[in-house]
Amino acid sequence: MKYQKHVFICTNQKEAPKKCCGEAHGMELVEAFKQSMKDRNLVPTMRAQRTGCLDMCAKGPAVVVYPEGVFYGNVQLSDVEEIVESHLVNNQPVERLRLEV
Repeated sequence: MKYQKHVFICTNQKEAPKKCCGEAHGMELVEAFKQSMKDRNLVPTMRAQRTGCLDMCAKGPAVVVYPEGVFYGNVQLSDVEEIVESHLVNNQPVERLRLEV
């Protein structure tokens, strides 16, 4: 496996009035994850990147962490540090943001 953890952040755009992750700060989340991971020297063993629709629009902004397949919903910029520290560094998913899929 190339990465120990791989974080995908939805940046999909949909036409109004549909809700979409990208309009709810998707690219800002991508940049925040990348910076936090870089600051902790997690790169290159871990990666964060944007993705298209994760089919969680109503619960977005959505993020998924592999290889565990843990989905997070309603992720805010203020949640990034907690996800990185708890899940990526300490292998403990953030239960308050976790989605049952």
